Amino acid sequence: MQTQKPILSQTQRLKLAPQMIQSIQLLHLPLADLKLKIQEEVEKNPALEILEERGTISLDTAQEPPEVYEYFENSSDPGFSYARGSDDEDAKRRFLEGAVARGESLHEHLLWQLRLHPGLTAEEIRLGELLIQNLDDHGFHREDPFIFAQDERERHLIEKLIPLIQSFDPPGTCVKDSVESLLVQARQREDAPPHTEEIISRYLPLLEKGKTKEIAKALGMEEEDVLSVVEFLKTLTPFPGSLYSSSRPHYVIPDLEVKVKDGHLVILLNEEEIPVLGVNPFFREMQKENDKKDVQRFVKQQVREAQMFIQSIHHRNHTLLRVARAIVEFQRDFFIRGPQYLVPLTLKDVAETVELHEATVSRITTNKYVQTEWGIYELKYFFTNSVSGAGSSGSRYSKEAVKHIIKEIIEEETKKTGRPLSDKKLAELLNKRGIPIARRTVAKYRKELNIRSSFERNTLRRLHEN
Repeated sequence: MQTQKPILSQTQRLKLAPQMIQSIQLLHLPLADLKLKIQEEVEKNPALEILEERGTISLDTAQEPPEVYEYFENSSDPGFSYARGSDDEDAKRRFLEGAVARGESLHEHLLWQLRLHPGLTAEEIRLGELLIQNLDDHGFHREDPFIFAQDERERHLIEKLIPLIQSFDPPGTCVKDSVESLLVQARQREDAPPHTEEIISRYLPLLEKGKTKEIAKALGMEEEDVLSVVEFLKTLTPFPGSLYSSSRPHYVIPDLEVKVKDGHLVILLNEEEIPVLGVNPFFREMQKENDKKDVQRFVKQQVREAQMFIQSIHHRNHTLLRVARAIVEFQRDFFIRGPQYLVPLTLKDVAETVELHEATVSRITTNKYVQTEWGIYELKYFFTNSVSGAGSSGSRYSKEAVKHIIKEIIEEETKKTGRPLSDKKLAELLNKRGIPIARRTVAKYRKELNIRSSFERNTLRRLHEN
């Protein structure tokens, strides 16, 4: 008789230490959220205390020795001891002036995204601001959005801006009502089940009454497929503005500033909002002198957790600086000369330079912003692929840089000749600048810039002249 023997299998599971988990969590946090997290930890752990408030720290990317990053066990201050002078005060003031102040109101949140969106002209930003200010607290139009168009050209700009604002966070604003909001959100989702848009458009009243069988019969589909749509709709928000409240202000400010000083690129790490943390001396004495084991155990645990949190804060800032320094080195021409000099850069390039995993680089660059001479950018903005089809000589140009150059050429040449340039002509001009690129690629980038074709631009110009 054959018996079945148990088969022993060995599996490996990665178990992260609590400090590693905490460090990973802190990498995600932008400055404002980090401040809240620090306050939460101070309130929770009596062994953790705020020693002092501190100002902005400056780092010269070329000269700072690695020793400055050494961790001091009982303080979150990494040991910088620069003399305060007028330059430091100027840097502090610039950070405060350059901060992107964003209340948690829907309008402030949308305006913040509009102003950070690359490729928009001053006129497009002005019209976009009017569209956003026209929204009620739900994210719906108060008045017909086209009342802001003074001519046909501005009407076309508004037609382009509405879908852009609809794609902002939260998705589904800049619409007339909750039905259109649901439709917009569904169109933006790749996981929307079949017939979702049709059910939203025609059968919401029946759906609200639970008549899924009737809907299935009308559309010639199974009831379980209708129920799948119902489950999907639960993930959408018919009133997206309700996610935001203006009752509690929330500020998003740049984590870093990069400037040119005496011919050198300098990184300013903005720790204006981050206090220096330390371990409460009273608790350190208690763990030595108290004879009660349960008290001693509690005190040691609190001190250990305080030290771990301090080290995690330092690790976050250290990692942010390392990654920022690498980005600045790769994108040196951008910071010195402007956005058109942005070069191709991948997460892998930076990860290999700083000897970190790509996932870590991704975490530390998400929702972290840097103030530059050209505006405020998310760190992830600097990761961009080379222009497609550019060949070896064109590969040094990033997609965003080429788009910026296309926009500049259109604006300059149109002013000079008064005649809009075709995509073919734009491709020829780019080739003369050493950027081999196909006409189709030019057309694609032009559309991404919300610039109409030369024929449409010429037609609008004639209408305007008449």
